Amino acid sequence: MSTQTETRETDPDHDAATIRLDNLTKRYGEVMANDAVSFTVEPGEIFGYLGPNGAGKTTTIRLLLGLIKPTSGTAEVLGADIRNRRALTEVKANIGYLPDTLGFEERLTGRQVLDYFARMRGDERRDELLELFHPPLEKPVETYSHGNKRMLGIVQAFMHDPDLAILDEPTSGLDPLKQDRMHAFLEKERDAGKTIFFSSHVLSEVQRVCDRVGIIREGGLVALEDIDTLLERSGKRVWVHLAEPVDETRFVTDDMIDLDIVDSAVQFTYTGEYNALIDHLGEFDIANVEITDPQLDEIFKHYYGGSAQPEGG
Repeated sequence: MSTQTETRETDPDHDAATIRLDNLTKRYGEVMANDAVSFTVEPGEIFGYLGPNGAGKTTTIRLLLGLIKPTSGTAEVLGADIRNRRALTEVKANIGYLPDTLGFEERLTGRQVLDYFARMRGDERRDELLELFHPPLEKPVETYSHGNKRMLGIVQAFMHDPDLAILDEPTSGLDPLKQDRMHAFLEKERDAGKTIFFSSHVLSEVQRVCDRVGIIREGGLVALEDIDTLLERSGKRVWVHLAEPVDETRFVTDDMIDLDIVDSAVQFTYTGEYNALIDHLGEFDIANVEITDPQLDEIFKHYYGGSAQPEGG
């Protein structure tokens, strides 16, 4: 765990955390959906929550919103214990929620949907958001594309200006331009002091916009790191083109993983000291070399195994 993360966890002011999970556990019979999950999400950060289908991401979100009850442990959201229904109901007026599956009344128009949510929570930022995201307000929701439903969901989640937004697959169905617009919007919200809890299976997206990332597997948290620290700990992605076919017995070291060798080209993730890598490469006649940071999806595979594929849910 990174020093920065440790500092956050042991800081005497940690009670000011926007979200705090304390051994949060949810069991369905023999299935452990969340297994003693503990972490904090600090004010003014975008926290990425990653895991394959069935890992427990959606369960965590439903627990935080009070939609289901924990088997044991607890969590606090904006200072309210999720086991205290009255306290949680009071703070939920200051939470924006964008679910993965949007449950809007299909017969209503987009404008009627927003009017409904406005009566419950307010809509002081509605016009501002509609300038960024353009759902067809006069048409019934049942005629909407997936992307238009997602844009309507984004507007309803933020139009009452919440301090905390909990987003499940927020850019699903959006075209690349709208995705970029959403990313820029989230960064501005973060810079304004808002807190974003961002669940997504689009790992490159999480790498781009999130400050920290939690990875959940089989209900348990397996990593909690700043994005930069996670990338740094996970080595470098290296591509080397040698002047002659690769002699594996000479070239390959124990610090090389995910090896892919084709004739005179070799690609791998290097987990050792970088100076040692440079010294080692200096022993060979190299035609070309490229060393980059690994993508978060490659790091993800290290936690779940090479055959695992991250999914939503």
